[in-house]
Amino acid sequence: MSGETTVRARLGSRAAPAAAAVVTVAAGLSVRSVLGGDVAKYAGDALYALLIFWLVLVVAPHSRAWVAAIVAFGVSAAVELFQLTGVPAELGAHSALARLVLGTTFNAPDLPFYAVGAALGWALHRLARRVRGDRRRRPPVRHPR
Repeated sequence: MSGETTVRARLGSRAAPAAAAVVTVAAGLSVRSVLGGDVAKYAGDALYALLIFWLVLVVAPHSRAWVAAIVAFGVSAAVELFQLTGVPAELGAHSALARLVLGTTFNAPDLPFYAVGAALGWALHRLARRVRGDRRRRPPVRHPR
């Protein structure tokens, strides 16, 4: 495989999860304007874990989807537990980005929604692979000579 082909293959395997991450960020930023209250909050939690799922696949594109889902849940839960220290709240007081990424206040009911987001990532990834796989498995069209 030539150097150019290798670079193309690496970029290609990262393109789909990168695009999915962008869509997930857009959904996360807009969910509060469309939905309200707890529905928006918990949808945001699920989308947060989903974003981490896609980012894991951008960084490590050949990871198994279930591994990416476990990492996404683990990172999300770790960030939630980090909020118990008060550090994210302090950082969030000075930075909107820190507030978006780290949150500010621990809320135990967020944890199951992180699991939902990670599971959604796994399911979407599996569905996308199945759709792509079906296209690849079709027999070639034979033209009469």
